[in-house]
Amino acid sequence: MNYLNRTPEEMRLLIRNKEFNKPTSGISPGYAQGNLVILPKKFAYDFLLFAYRNPKPCPLLYVSDPGEKNLNTVAKNSNIYTDIGNYNIYVDGELHENISNAEEYYKNDLVSFIIGCSFTFESELLKENIEIPHIVKNKNVAMYDTNIDLKDSGVFNGNMVVSMRPIKSKDITKAVIITSRFSSVHGSPVHIGNPKEIGIKDISNPDYGEFAGIKNDETPVFWACGVTPQNAIKKSKIPFAITHGPGHMFITDIKNSDLINY
Repeated sequence: MNYLNRTPEEMRLLIRNKEFNKPTSGISPGYAQGNLVILPKKFAYDFLLFAYRNPKPCPLLYVSDPGEKNLNTVAKNSNIYTDIGNYNIYVDGELHENISNAEEYYKNDLVSFIIGCSFTFESELLKENIEIPHIVKNKNVAMYDTNIDLKDSGVFNGNMVVSMRPIKSKDITKAVIITSRFSSVHGSPVHIGNPKEIGIKDISNPDYGEFAGIKNDETPVFWACGVTPQNAIKKSKIPFAITHGPGHMFITDIKNSDLINY
């Protein structure tokens, strides 16, 4: 079945019904995808401030009311506890389990944060004939922990996680210009070139996702990544949190064209 051009609502239903459970890069092109963080209301303000202070890795697309599970403002007929299909459950900062449906953990004091994802601008890069190797090879994007410090807020602190795409050297300037127009989904790269400068010792061994290789005419380009909050959650050791599994995003009804910075 060809999933690439399904509408966001169709894809959410397929995910909810467990008919699709793969990384969502390249799916529903033209629509914004989002990372997920769900926290008890007690910690929501600290995280909101953390996101405000660190807009590159944590650009907010939506913040729910406590107990809100159907995020109809950004995704019609959605259920944030079922429509990603891959959830990490954290208890006291430790990964407790990875599950396909998080309904059993719903409580009316939980607040959902949808954080912009760089999968959103990939369709814009493809429109300009910029090849994205992990899509071509049907892999999850490579993601890495770095030494890039973040600004603390309450219980949340840590270092940035980045996603890496090998870009042909001749296309780097174009890629920077295109992605810089999408600040609400991480925007321009945070680093280009030598991975060791940002604390990545082995580019072929990502902390999350899969390495798709780097050709001789390609340069590694790094964007801030919405997996960053998961590192902050681990360090905080807060009693409970839900996140997406890396690479599995919440596909929204927000059009890319509505996110462009002119």
